[in-house]
Amino acid sequence: MICLVRVVGVDPGTKSFDVCGLEDLKVFYEKSIPSEVIANRPDTLLDVLREAEPLDLVAGPSGYGLPLVSLEDITEEHISLMVLVRKEDVKIPVLVGLAEAVRRLKSYAAKIYFLPGVIHLPTVPEHRKLNAVDMGTADKLCCAALAIHDYASRYKVPYEECTFILVEVGFGYNAIMAIESGRVVDGIGGTKAGPGFLTSGAWDGEVAYLAGSISKADLFSGGVRSFVGDDSMMPEDFPDRAKRDRRAALAWEAFMEGIEKCVWSLRAVVRSPQAIMLSGRLSRVQGIYEELERRLSAIAPVDRVQGFAKSVKEAAQGAALIADGLAGGRMSELVEHMGIRRSYGTVLDYIYIGKVKEKYLGKV
Repeated sequence: MICLVRVVGVDPGTKSFDVCGLEDLKVFYEKSIPSEVIANRPDTLLDVLREAEPLDLVAGPSGYGLPLVSLEDITEEHISLMVLVRKEDVKIPVLVGLAEAVRRLKSYAAKIYFLPGVIHLPTVPEHRKLNAVDMGTADKLCCAALAIHDYASRYKVPYEECTFILVEVGFGYNAIMAIESGRVVDGIGGTKAGPGFLTSGAWDGEVAYLAGSISKADLFSGGVRSFVGDDSMMPEDFPDRAKRDRRAALAWEAFMEGIEKCVWSLRAVVRSPQAIMLSGRLSRVQGIYEELERRLSAIAPVDRVQGFAKSVKEAAQGAALIADGLAGGRMSELVEHMGIRRSYGTVLDYIYIGKVKEKYLGKV
């Protein structure tokens, strides 16, 4: 039986935490809070949820993801697996804010669930998970949920007929996910993809070796801004800057070709995609969208994911859809179809390099 529910989805983004509230799939609440604000005042998220009350269920900020763990069951080990930060490492605002906000939420009475990442899904064959962690964080999975819902709704087809490649082009990281018959079957997360606007993407193993000890800050740098040498440049400036500045032109080519290569590589998994769907902040910059459309249309028709909220990001909208389904609302079929309730394991289960599992999970 489908219920009429009132829910909230939270996206802990690199630049901002976005909150989307749905009541019977109608938006009743939107809010975006800079990640630095959450890091400095973790109670802010708790205040925002109280502002949106009453709520039947909240899809909480989940970082790298957990196999659908409820707030009442959350432990420090869970929080550690969400952020994957060594105790001695530098403090990244979005990760500090995420960990502390989750701890503060323990005083909240509403039902809260933390969502899986791509690697937790039973729809992804295990051989694709080997030596992987970042196949798409929980927020990227939420983008996939929104994209599947959007495609099915606009083209009036069942979820089983939704087969496409999703390109999520965020402010920090890019991620590319393979959607086969309405289910995520593979993913290239931000730290495995090509260079992002802020971030380097995949590292050459020899570069990692020569760098020695790698900090979390290293994973949040080395992208377009680093290539250009201008930490103040915004995504909206990128297309024009690339036309008149040699370093920006090099960054443009590396950024675009990195996405293109990832999409082509997922053709080995989704051999006949019906579309290439684009989402994320940078996909809304017209010059960036047009260039990606030009490059990717050789693979399949390119389209932009059409959300339903006015201001919050796609990941927050997708999180709200999942929250609706978990609460027994109209998105119950989508949640079941994607296998979200059947998620399992940890992000470290498939690592066979060094002693990572022993160090962080205490087991082989």
